[in-house]
Amino acid sequence: MVLIRIYPRDLMRAIELINNNLELKVSIKSFKPALLSLVIASVISANAFADEAVKESSVDEQFTILGSDTSVNNIPGSAHQLTQDELDKFDYSDIMRTLTSVPGVYVLEEDGYGLRVNIGMRGTGQNRSEKVTIMEDGVLAAPAPYSAPAAYYFPTPGRMQQIEVLKGTSSAMYGPRTTGGVVNTLSRQIPEEELAGQVKVQAGQDGFAKLHAFVGGQGENVSSVFEVFRYQADGFKDINHTDQDAGFVKNDVLGKVRFNTDDDATFYQELEFKIKYSDEDSDDTYMGLTEADFNSDPYSRYSASQKDNMASEHLQLQLSHAIELSSRFNLGTTVYHNDFSRNWYKTSKVDGKSLGDGGIEIAADHDKFATGSIDVDVKANNRDYLSQGIQTVLDADFDNHQVKFGLRYHQDEMDRYQWVDKYELDSAYNMMLLSEGQPGTDSNRIDSASALALFIHDEWTIGKFVVNAGLRYEDMVIERQDWGKEDPNRLAAPKTKKNELDVVLPSLALTYHLTEDLVLIGGVQKGFAPPSPGNEEATNEESINYEFGTRYAIDAFNAEALLFLSDYENMHGNCTASQNCDDDNIGEQYNAGAVKITGLELKAGYDFELGELSMPVDLTFTHTQTEFLTSFHSDFWGDVQAGYELPYVPENQLQLTLGLAGDKWRTNVLVRYTAEMRSDAGTGASDENIDAHTVIDFVASYDVATNQQVRFSVDNLLDETYMATRMHGSVMVGKPLTVSVGYQYNF
Repeated sequence: MVLIRIYPRDLMRAIELINNNLELKVSIKSFKPALLSLVIASVISANAFADEAVKESSVDEQFTILGSDTSVNNIPGSAHQLTQDELDKFDYSDIMRTLTSVPGVYVLEEDGYGLRVNIGMRGTGQNRSEKVTIMEDGVLAAPAPYSAPAAYYFPTPGRMQQIEVLKGTSSAMYGPRTTGGVVNTLSRQIPEEELAGQVKVQAGQDGFAKLHAFVGGQGENVSSVFEVFRYQADGFKDINHTDQDAGFVKNDVLGKVRFNTDDDATFYQELEFKIKYSDEDSDDTYMGLTEADFNSDPYSRYSASQKDNMASEHLQLQLSHAIELSSRFNLGTTVYHNDFSRNWYKTSKVDGKSLGDGGIEIAADHDKFATGSIDVDVKANNRDYLSQGIQTVLDADFDNHQVKFGLRYHQDEMDRYQWVDKYELDSAYNMMLLSEGQPGTDSNRIDSASALALFIHDEWTIGKFVVNAGLRYEDMVIERQDWGKEDPNRLAAPKTKKNELDVVLPSLALTYHLTEDLVLIGGVQKGFAPPSPGNEEATNEESINYEFGTRYAIDAFNAEALLFLSDYENMHGNCTASQNCDDDNIGEQYNAGAVKITGLELKAGYDFELGELSMPVDLTFTHTQTEFLTSFHSDFWGDVQAGYELPYVPENQLQLTLGLAGDKWRTNVLVRYTAEMRSDAGTGASDENIDAHTVIDFVASYDVATNQQVRFSVDNLLDETYMATRMHGSVMVGKPLTVSVGYQYNF
């Protein structure tokens, strides 16, 4: 067996190797040999360590933010941990339905199944989750979190066994975006038993089907787990005048193998390798409906969208090492590599008009009154992403001081190589190809970034006070190489734009235990988001964020109340096609200047005991107020006057979950209310506002044996027809009533 020893000189050599050899080139392929060299150097240069006492998996601990034995009640700032039991209540495949149980989190439904994830926190905006740090197993998971943060990929939530959400001072250690917060998804961990596994199957309306299975176990020195997750549906929308469905198929496969030293080793250590592959094929579109068609036939789709399709693949490789150097020091290091490619082939213009500039109306009229043909441009939004790096964290226990020292070197890029095909949509609603576009004749550029991040965080206990002080430093180079539309083969020198910047981000949080069960918390931190590669003149997005509140937990009752204030010196808006930006402005970044966001977050839960029955109750409430403090004009927000409210931030959100459980059965009802919200900047009533709506979900399960369970689920129990968004220049409808049944077998 090969044992691993990491000397300080080896770490310095690894950093030197990164700086010298992992320089971004034009091609994604140039990353891989350098990264492979780093992995080989890290492993081969290591030597034997061992440990006197074996704890629960050290590697598992470094994947989490809060840790398996950490009480959220002691965390500074807002922190929420959704455990396996909580995730199993409704067993959602849509991360946005899951996260509505966390106060201060806003979601914007789009396709109804959670394929396009739009998450915001504390008023940051939800578009493609670009203002939120997304991680899986403690590692950045967005395809290009620095150079192209609008994420068209999100870790498959149905295979996760824990989700952690941090906001405010709790998220200060994690970048690059530190204003809103962090979502860390914890993938399937290796079972503690010698052999264990699970099989779940589910089927429902609109062709919905899901298969989820895993098997794994622990040996004396070698452990492993293998997992498969697949879900699909025909979709709940009908494409006008065709027999096509609007469905999807998504597959996700994961494998892990872990090697560990013997229990009686001097320094205990673990080395874990993870590989994950996923793909998606979905007939998804940006084309919504006119408001008139939404009111008359909300679950229809225009025939001009019949060619729309998203195809994607994602490969993740991760090598993680953990070592217990002593009873006071633990070191965790991870090398990670993510490849993501996608081509969203979708209608971009109808009769020469973009979707938000009359194209939707032309498509609508053609489906009603077609007497001739119309031209349809279908754009291949083809992109390849790469995200990779190395990160290491040293945990040090100095009695009253719990200190973390962290380092991460990261590189990512997005390669846009796109084209437009032209079709004719005739009076019989057939789309005939007129001309094929040449790849590279539309958007043809590479956005790239490299970043070195360092942080130190000290948790200092002084009697009933706990002081959490942190300092994060990031040094970034963000660059764009653009060949334009006339050089598809990239023969000439590209136009280059570059932003080089560094930033120091302090945070300070105080926790005071009034009693063992009642805690006061407060904190302040500097928030930050980097400028886009295409905007050399952009000002950094910076803010000062404050929070103050209390937590109380005793026996079956828990409650939390937090006030927050995000005071932006400058807020960014990133123009994307999903926000109905035209082709000439996609990828541009706009400054909004000073913005103030204030709010209140409440969460409370109690588990009533009713004889042999239990009735858990959980309440989540968020109140938010937003205000632009300056007047300006941009293609992103339009004409804005000081005092205007931000779009897509509802003033009030409320969710109530009621459960009832017996010995072998349990039921849960979830009521989710979203208040009216604006779809554009402004104040007061508007015809463009999105109406308030309430959605109720229901689930019931029964244990037919100690290791077998059946389940009955209903999403949108009352079949509420509601408007989800207007972000694509048209109306997108929310998911209707959907019934499904499932079976689960454990071994």
